[in-house]
Amino acid sequence: MIIYNITINIDDSVHTEWLEWMKTDHIPKVLGTGKFEKATLTQVMVEEDMGGQTYSVQYRSYSREALDAYYKEDADKLRQEGLVKFADKMLAFRTELQIVDEFNVKFT
Repeated sequence: MIIYNITINIDDSVHTEWLEWMKTDHIPKVLGTGKFEKATLTQVMVEEDMGGQTYSVQYRSYSREALDAYYKEDADKLRQEGLVKFADKMLAFRTELQIVDEFNVKFT
């Protein structure tokens, strides 16, 4: 499984609007492509020198093939929506993370 991670810094002037858009529009559309099993939205707990708020969205893909299909069929259109809406108020970079193993702890 691969995690498709997007880290976004959003300007304070559009922070509330952006966060609502992510929760009610963008993330549901990405999940609606059928290429990911779930998404996790987190706030990065760091004070940014450039200001604004920083978030990470981690989408768990079903497979390498599913992620590649997302890039080919959906990514450009969905990215463009954010660029049009928030233009220079948003800075994003993307990374792919390969899950090597997962661990859990159980207390008895």
